[in-house]
Amino acid sequence: MNTLWIWIQFAACLGLIILAGSRLAKYADLFGERAGLSKVWIGVIALATVTSLPELATGISSVTIIGQPDLTFGDIFGANLINLLVIAVIDILYRKGHLLPLLGSGVVLTAALGVTITAAAAVFIFLAQDNIDLTVFGHVSLYSFLLLGLYILAQLMIFRYKPPVGENAVDLRPAPPAPSISTSRIVAYFLGAALATVIGGIWLGFIGNQIVEITGLSSSLVGTLFLAVSTTAPEIVVSISAVRLFALDMAVGNLVGSVLFNIGVIIFIDDIFYRAGSILQHVDPIHVLTALFAILMSTIVIIGILFKPRLWLKPWAGLDVVLLAAVYIGAMLSLFFLAKPA
Repeated sequence: MNTLWIWIQFAACLGLIILAGSRLAKYADLFGERAGLSKVWIGVIALATVTSLPELATGISSVTIIGQPDLTFGDIFGANLINLLVIAVIDILYRKGHLLPLLGSGVVLTAALGVTITAAAAVFIFLAQDNIDLTVFGHVSLYSFLLLGLYILAQLMIFRYKPPVGENAVDLRPAPPAPSISTSRIVAYFLGAALATVIGGIWLGFIGNQIVEITGLSSSLVGTLFLAVSTTAPEIVVSISAVRLFALDMAVGNLVGSVLFNIGVIIFIDDIFYRAGSILQHVDPIHVLTALFAILMSTIVIIGILFKPRLWLKPWAGLDVVLLAAVYIGAMLSLFFLAKPA
């Protein structure tokens, strides 16, 4: 197969996801305005869910059509690493000061819940590798149900959480003019963008398998690097756009909220579609290492919000930004040298 053609497809698929993902977020935000939903809810729940559709579609195609569960797990954990890295990127883009100390406690709660569910996934993968696992309905791991339960519990906690009195949420966006588009058309455009995003995700699954074949790299590495970069494109586009509008809580809430959805929902759905048994027993244990790196990066974000460090390397960038980038690079190097080749 022509190597150049594969990379052309990869670039075209990336462009489709960026375009569809940006439209998807736009109409989700617009619908939220019509429905009277809060900005935090839109960022952590609505946007995090819809912008994670590429990861979901890629995962389903990877386990059903291609039969490569490591592709989807690499995509899930790799996407989480990139989402956390993007926080460092938007911190640099926000020129009015250091971004993390400006975020509200709701973002801290979401990030802490992300640490919890990521740690649980790492433990469950480790246990499943030693056949310490139970299956439900023939092949679905009990651990997948537990991850879904943790996700639902996390959403309930976020929905019911009330920030301390006097906490100012950073949302300086000007009030948009009332759109003339009807609600029914908003929904139609939203569904069209969602369909395009899903198609792009399924396409990515095939491209990822071809990259494994032509490069000889491991499925875990390809999923964590190439697929994760592409499927997180909607989150990147949405968050950078939100920062430009000074909707900081929405921008970061979208990123840390995606961590919850990727692990709690996508692993559960992938396990349902994977018919060869418990999916946690058939993945490379290297994903546990990736999960630990994600936990480390989430902890840096939480400390950056709460501690409000004074050490800035530039007028607008803090030391925690550099640490996030360093940990991500360390994760990629570790996977490159430790992951088993295809």
